[in-house]
Amino acid sequence: MAAPARRAVLFDLGGVLLTPGLQHFLSSCESEWALPRNFLRDALFSGGSQSPYSRASRGHITLSQLLSELDSGCRRRALSLGIAIPEGFSASRPFQELRERARIQGRMLRAAGILRRNGFRTCILTNSFLDDSGSGNFPPAALRRRLRSQFQPLLESCRIGMSKPDPGIYRHALEQLQAQPQEVIFLDELEENLEPARELGMATILVRDTESALRDLQELSGIQLLGPEEPLPTPCAPGDVAHGYVSIRPGVRLHFAELGQGPVICLCHGFPESWLSWRFQIPALADAGFRVIALEMKGYGESTAPPDIPEYSQEQICKDFVTFLDKLGIPRVILVGHDWGGAVAWNMALFYPERLRAVASLNTPYRPADPSVDIMEKLESHPAFDYQFYFQEPGVAEAELEKDVGRTLKILIRSSSREDRLPGGLDMSRVREKGGLLVGFPENPPGSRLLPPPELEYYIQQFRKSGFRGALNWYRNIRANWEWALRARHRKPSLPALLVTAGKDPVLAPALSHGMERWVPRLQWRHIQDCGHWTQLERPAEVNRILLEWLEQLPPDPPFPGNSKL
Repeated sequence: MAAPARRAVLFDLGGVLLTPGLQHFLSSCESEWALPRNFLRDALFSGGSQSPYSRASRGHITLSQLLSELDSGCRRRALSLGIAIPEGFSASRPFQELRERARIQGRMLRAAGILRRNGFRTCILTNSFLDDSGSGNFPPAALRRRLRSQFQPLLESCRIGMSKPDPGIYRHALEQLQAQPQEVIFLDELEENLEPARELGMATILVRDTESALRDLQELSGIQLLGPEEPLPTPCAPGDVAHGYVSIRPGVRLHFAELGQGPVICLCHGFPESWLSWRFQIPALADAGFRVIALEMKGYGESTAPPDIPEYSQEQICKDFVTFLDKLGIPRVILVGHDWGGAVAWNMALFYPERLRAVASLNTPYRPADPSVDIMEKLESHPAFDYQFYFQEPGVAEAELEKDVGRTLKILIRSSSREDRLPGGLDMSRVREKGGLLVGFPENPPGSRLLPPPELEYYIQQFRKSGFRGALNWYRNIRANWEWALRARHRKPSLPALLVTAGKDPVLAPALSHGMERWVPRLQWRHIQDCGHWTQLERPAEVNRILLEWLEQLPPDPPFPGNSKL
């Protein structure tokens, strides 16, 4: 007898439809507070069915009671481990960040819609709490209404009196769906929640990232869910924009590309890139009514690349940027940066806030300089920054990266998608041990999705002009940058601010941004889960949406004279 056809899909909420989930914020808070791994999770789940988490998710206690018990449990656990609870610790913090930072996973929501149109029932099965915290229900009422309109039923553990992984809640879900286990697919971010469902006979998917989960869901459901990817925005080519050059002082000249008219927005790229890395954003921002200036940073392409290391300190870079604005007659700009460009954006907001209308950063977080720990020791404690130590000796990294510029760029600038990854991946944590950044990769790697042949050739030409020394010199000012930043460690950038994090960035991980709202009071935070380091190239449509929505919310800039043109 043939097994029943699958006709229903159960979705977890946090970590599946809303990302990141609670587990992410528990881990990131542990990292920020330098707590042992799983410290918060163990305190939350300690006691099995009588743990604070289990009792709250069954509705036996409220969220505020859970937080009180979690706080007490953390203090007992710290005492037993012989460690101190860090200053600023709050048991409510991971839950608060979940409420503020989790975002609907649009691709998963779209897949659920496709399934419904093909006759599937879609249902949410989530562990939830009776929220009496006074901070607003989670999920918020508007999102709850949206979910109820698309998922029937919406099964919340605290209202059922059972929680995952209790087998009873899965039987309850089957009754609500009027389905046999073999007819149901269940997606969750925790393996322990999937095991009882499998034992009942459901097909299960462990959600580690949306793309892989959708691929598995497509295979199990037999419904085409991935289809054509979202169309790329219209890019610009070097010949589509005006080009300008500003002499900063003898021996230093900055090149920029420009498009559009209106309030000025300046785009600053990172390493190892080009102004052309903003090719998908420049037309979209110009069409939205902005004068877009994409700066080619010092040391790159047609901007000059002086050999002296101090030329690339953040202090000097920001002084040069102020001169750049002065010579173009621009009083204030909206400044958007990525990677090192993001560092420039935050430092301009700290030291020259009068020259900015607002500030945005892709991937690069802001943290005030810490005088208690030497900056090089701090970097050594983060394995992902090992490559920056490899970059310190002048001439070493230059020789490797300049040997075959095309190979260098095809290895470094790749998307996080499975199809675009090179075997072994780029491990930034063992560069000195391996003896180089590109060691172990093929001599002629396949092309990158992010650098089609015309763009790759343009990048190659630009790096042949400038070499890599200037670009690498940015990394040779770590101590100088830290000492400069210490002067501003008590300041808080008060401008409207935006941070966009990427879930698969191997270096600038989202966890590094946690707690930023304490230092940047007007911060808005957006997260793109299925994205690596090259955010504006890998997810250009989503980046454009995020930027344009944020820009629409900015207060109007008073008119000013002298908005010069090329």
